[in-house]
Amino acid sequence: MQAIETVAALRAALRPPTSAASSRIGFVPTMGNLHDGHLDLVRAARERVGASGTVVVSIFVNRLQFGAGEDFDRYPRTFEADCARCREAGVDFVFAPNETELYPVPQSYTVVPNAIESVLEGAIRPGHFRGVATVVLKLFNIVQPHVAVFGKKDYQQCRVIANLVEQFNLPVEIEFAETVRAQNGLALSSRNGYLSEEQRIAASVLHRVLRGVRDAVEAGSRDYEALCALAHDELCRAGMPPDYLELRRQSDLGVPVLGDEALVVLAAVRLGPTRLIDNLEVQSVG
Repeated sequence: MQAIETVAALRAALRPPTSAASSRIGFVPTMGNLHDGHLDLVRAARERVGASGTVVVSIFVNRLQFGAGEDFDRYPRTFEADCARCREAGVDFVFAPNETELYPVPQSYTVVPNAIESVLEGAIRPGHFRGVATVVLKLFNIVQPHVAVFGKKDYQQCRVIANLVEQFNLPVEIEFAETVRAQNGLALSSRNGYLSEEQRIAASVLHRVLRGVRDAVEAGSRDYEALCALAHDELCRAGMPPDYLELRRQSDLGVPVLGDEALVVLAAVRLGPTRLIDNLEVQSVG
């Protein structure tokens, strides 16, 4: 495995001039502090490009997607440990640029997502998805992958990326991998490191509540508003007041109407100073 810090060096490594044919490139963008969920994305990328392909993991804490008062400065940066995990997972290249390398001049051109930017996470974190879409487009242009893998835990981000690829005709196959969870159901996240052991145990309530909403809908309940209100109250009683807890269409995160078959229940909660997000897809509810 090779760690690379500059765009020019990565491009030279991925497409050397003496190469007769370029292998397929799989790409996993991350902000580092890697956990088993990230490694699952790496495995998915390897499966898609094969043993002869190349897997690239980027590690970059993107200032553009953090809002005022968020945790940009204290976001965990564990580069040496991340490289060790990537090496063990069979990653070929870790791309770890600094801010000056990725943003050599102020980023005056940005990608503004469609209406999906202003709901759910976008309503709570204005500008977040603009920062995500901008950095992902830059990384796609640098790496030029054949396939890129993202985790479904960030469900709204997945929809933003899918729209980005579609609307800009990007030649990238996108795979969305299932959320990896701890034994108690807690979705793995780099921010879980902020939780105490006691909070990690308490956080399992979030997954249980989302399962309850999913199971009720799949069993035939159609009063979505009442279901979400009950789930909201349960999380409040557990000490995790939600920023939101809603049922939406999987396709565009629009408000569902009876007859929509593919839904997703999404939530963001506060547990002490830590913010957690999670979701579960809901099937066959027409």
